[in-house]
Amino acid sequence: MVCAAVACAQVSFTDVTAQAGIRFTHNAGKAGKKYLPETMGAGCAFLNVDGDGWLDILLINSRDWTPRGKKSLPALYRNNGKGAFTDITAGSGLDVEGYGMGVAVGDYDNDGRDDVYITYLEGDRLYRNEGGGKFRDVTKAAGIANAGFGTSAAWLDYDRDGKVDLFVANYVQWTAKGDLWCSLDGASKSYCTPESYKGVPSKLYRNLGGGRFEDVSQKSGIAVANSKALGVAVLDYDGDGWPDLFVANDTQPNQLFHNQRNGTFKDEGLTAGVAFGEDGVARGAMGVDAADYDRSGRPHLAVGNFSNQMLGLYHNEGGGLFVDDAPRSTVGRSSLLTLAFGVFFFDYDLDGNVDLFAANGHIEEEIQRVQPKVAFRQQPHLFRNLGKGRFEEVTPPAGTIVARGAAYGDYDRDGDLDLLLSTNNGPAYLLRNDVGNRNRWLRVKLEGTASNRNGLGAVVRVESAGGKQWQMMRSGSSYCSSSELVLTFGLGRDTEVAALEVEWPGKGKQRFTKISSNQFITINETKGILR
Repeated sequence: MVCAAVACAQVSFTDVTAQAGIRFTHNAGKAGKKYLPETMGAGCAFLNVDGDGWLDILLINSRDWTPRGKKSLPALYRNNGKGAFTDITAGSGLDVEGYGMGVAVGDYDNDGRDDVYITYLEGDRLYRNEGGGKFRDVTKAAGIANAGFGTSAAWLDYDRDGKVDLFVANYVQWTAKGDLWCSLDGASKSYCTPESYKGVPSKLYRNLGGGRFEDVSQKSGIAVANSKALGVAVLDYDGDGWPDLFVANDTQPNQLFHNQRNGTFKDEGLTAGVAFGEDGVARGAMGVDAADYDRSGRPHLAVGNFSNQMLGLYHNEGGGLFVDDAPRSTVGRSSLLTLAFGVFFFDYDLDGNVDLFAANGHIEEEIQRVQPKVAFRQQPHLFRNLGKGRFEEVTPPAGTIVARGAAYGDYDRDGDLDLLLSTNNGPAYLLRNDVGNRNRWLRVKLEGTASNRNGLGAVVRVESAGGKQWQMMRSGSSYCSSSELVLTFGLGRDTEVAALEVEWPGKGKQRFTKISSNQFITINETKGILR
C-alpha cells in the first residue's frame, strides 16, 4: 500500500514503552525549593552501544539535591532485536549519579564505537566506549573541564582534519546557594527566568588525537559572554563545505557562527536575521534543527521557543539571509501557546519531504493560574510537509506530557523513524512508527577513513523519479538529545535510487547508480558500498 496524502495525515505512532521494557522515570530533585535546573532536564539518545546494528537507548537522569539513600542513575537499554530492551546500566560505566542534562553521541577516537558525552550541572563527563556495553570515564585524561551548566552538545569536525571536535552549549551561572527568589503572583516562589542570572560562554574543544582535546573556545570566537545556550545545530548554511553552528539562546540573541576556515568562527546571527524574532526581541529559544524542507538546496532552521512566541521557521534565502516563515504558516499559528524544547525535522511518512516535530511542556506547574490559555502539560506538535514549504498539523504522536528531550531512530529496523521522548520529572516514552514504511525508503550509514569515522559533515545526495534530495550527516540538534547517526531518505513510490553521491568533508566524492529502495546500506569512504 502506498501512503496517500489523506492516509499519511492520520498518523499512527504506538506507545510501546511498557512492552519494550523501558521503565525509567526522570528525577528532577523537586523538593519545593523551585531551583532553576529542576525545570530543564533531561535528554535522551538513540545509539548503537555494541555495534550489532540495533539501536540502543540512553536516558539521562538528574538527582535529589539532598541524598535520600537511593541513587538516581541514567538508564542504558540494550536492544535485543525482538522489539524489547534489556537494562544494562549496572556495571556499564555510565551508572554514575549526577545532575545530568544532555547527551551527545559520536566516535571521537575513530575506533568504530559510539562514545558518549554527558552534560552535568556539576561538571560534564566524556565516556569512551570500550566495547561490550562498557564505558570508561576519560574526562580528565582528555583535558575536558566544563562545569558551566552544560545543556546540549554536538560533535563536528570544524577544521576538517578527520577527527571530531566537541561543542558544548552552556546556560547560566547558577548555584543552590545563589538561587534567587522569583514569583508569578508576588506571594509564592516560582521558577526564575534566565534573565535573573548571568550567562555562561559555550565551549569548543578541538580534538588533538590520542584521546586529548584542547579548549579553543576563546581563540575560535565562540565564547560569547552573553550566551545562555540551550540548543545547537550543525549546518553548512552557505554551502562552502565547512560546518557552521547555530546556537539557540534563552532570552539572548541567537548566534549563527560562520566557519572562517582558519579555526575561527564569526557570529553572523544579526545580519542573517536569526538572532531575534520579527519584533526585534530575543526569544526564549530551546531546541533547534536544520534541514532542507523545501528542496531548495539550502538548509533552513527550526527553533523551539517559549510559550506566546511560536516556533521559529527560518527559511534560508541564500546570500547569508534568513526569513522567519512561521508567522505566516500553520507552524506559527499552531505553536503560539506551546513551549517547545526538543525540535527536529524527520520524514516520518517517507514521502521525500521532511516533516517537523516539536516536544512541548511548560516549566511552571502553576502557569494556568496566571495564564489560563497556557498549560503545564502539553501535546507535541507534528507538522506534515505538504511540499513547497507548506506544512499541516496532523495528529500528535503522544498525549499531554511535560516533554524535554526528543530523538528519532529506526529501533525496529523496519525502515521508518520511531520516536524517543523524555519528560521532566516523569517517564520516558518510546513511540513506534506504524505508518511510515507504507512508502519506500533508503537508509545510509557512512564509514569514514580519511574523514572522521561517523562521516560527520559529509553530504549525501540522492536522485530518484520523485526528484532530488540531500542531507548532511550531523550530530547534535533537538534539545539535550542525540538521534541516530544514519540518514533516512523517503522515496514515496520510487523503487530505485537512480543516483547517489557522497561528498566527504574536504576529501572528494563518490557516486553510485541504480540502488534498490527499502534497504540499509553502509558506504565506506575507501571501499564504497559494503555488501
